Amino acid sequence: MSKIAFILLCHKDPEAIIKQAERLTAAGDYMSIHFDARANPEHFRKIKTALADNPGVTFAKKRIKCGWGEWSLVQATLYATEAAEKAFPRATHFYMLSGDCMAIKTAGYAHEFLDDRDCDYIESFDYFASDWIKTGMKEERLIYRHFFNERTQKKLFYTSFNLQRKLGMTRSVPNDLQVMIGSQWWCLRRATVEAVLQYCREHPEVLKFFKTTWIPDETFFQTLVRHLVPSEDIESRTLTFLMFSDYGMPVTFYNDHYDLMLSQDFLFARKISPGARELKRRLGDLWASEEQEFQISNEGRSLYRFLARRGRIGRRFAPRFWETESSLGRDRTLYIVTCKKWHVAKRFVEAIRKHSDLPAVEYLFYEENTALPDLGGIEGTLGKRTRHRRALTRMLLDYYQSDRMVICLDPKNLDLIKDFYADRSNTRLLELECNFSEDYLAGHAKRVGLAGEMTSDQTISRLLPTIRRDVLQESDEIRDALFADFFRMRESATEEENIQSVANFLHCQPDTATEIVRAPHLFAD
Repeated sequence: MSKIAFILLCHKDPEAIIKQAERLTAAGDYMSIHFDARANPEHFRKIKTALADNPGVTFAKKRIKCGWGEWSLVQATLYATEAAEKAFPRATHFYMLSGDCMAIKTAGYAHEFLDDRDCDYIESFDYFASDWIKTGMKEERLIYRHFFNERTQKKLFYTSFNLQRKLGMTRSVPNDLQVMIGSQWWCLRRATVEAVLQYCREHPEVLKFFKTTWIPDETFFQTLVRHLVPSEDIESRTLTFLMFSDYGMPVTFYNDHYDLMLSQDFLFARKISPGARELKRRLGDLWASEEQEFQISNEGRSLYRFLARRGRIGRRFAPRFWETESSLGRDRTLYIVTCKKWHVAKRFVEAIRKHSDLPAVEYLFYEENTALPDLGGIEGTLGKRTRHRRALTRMLLDYYQSDRMVICLDPKNLDLIKDFYADRSNTRLLELECNFSEDYLAGHAKRVGLAGEMTSDQTISRLLPTIRRDVLQESDEIRDALFADFFRMRESATEEENIQSVANFLHCQPDTATEIVRAPHLFAD
């Protein structure tokens, strides 16, 4: 009978990881865990302590910081797979999972399914001939070198890319490889895993190539498996049920999707809504259950495409979710940074992106040109963003595949801050309190139209006290609102005080808070 070694990449929610490991190993299977080095060290200690006596669990020999679209995700997978291959000699299959995956079949069904056919399950389509990539870069992912994270270092990513393109700094794909592409959620036989690991040891030049490709978790294993295994032994599909919209957004499952999910021809599914607690409970009990019959209809993806198409031609099957959805989700956290000096908040947010894995968006409700992904039109205008602010924020959390996010708000928009606090998600607020010189206030008067280039110095000097009182009043009103989880970082405070405030605000370690607080020229005008 088959025995599965699950390869779990995760970065949050230690309680859920512990439960997931205990459930999946209770039926005699195994698990190898890589917990992101960016995550809270206390969470990792909690996981290791809870699972220390479980002989079916091992951990990657090395933890690294992971980022979307980076080689780090492949390297973390290799570390966890190497640990599993060594620790579990009886494992017949290696199944890639994330913390967002849950079983939609029983263990008995999964074992019988894998026993029925001796093959590898991995999406593996010709990179150049297929239409797997719907929009955006294709050849450019491979022929240029990508050193920066596209989501957290967007400016550096595109500056480097455009410079290479301008100078014609292209490179060739390794001659003996046909690059393939597909989902990163695979299930491979032991012999295939051993062959891939051996190939990696013998061909460092191939790893060197993939290390600077973009989104290599969609090409690395897909290419090597096709290179090492005969085509007749590969089933080019994933055993994990997931769907994406035409805009590249993952489709989220809710409590009423239980029967639909069980009827799909897959073993696991992702991703489950953080608020779908009943669905999580029922799926959590499923893996270890017995005498469960499954009627496979497999209509999920075609049904979704049909309903989406009806909406596109005007026969709307339901309102767009952003017109009805009013919550970010109970288990999500929104970090609001408010500051009158926008450039200070932007530097602060850039430091958060640099020193943590938190996605962060700047003044999205005020600046039309704020860098946002394509979310189907909701992000198109400032009016639409503000009208559907909670839904927009929820879609951004889905896009970044995160339960936490930082945004910037102007302190004058107290009602907007109150609205986010009224949501059932967790909301935390940090005010960056700056000193205001007369030169800055004079410039502010001109920026908001209270003064012009020809306004006399005498007139401006009479305006300054009023403008200063107005700015300070906004800060007073925020404090008077008595928000929970409200923190202040002050230009006039000591470094130690500000480090403590940032650490409390972000739930981060003092070392991380120190790096953020010491961002160059943070409060400079």
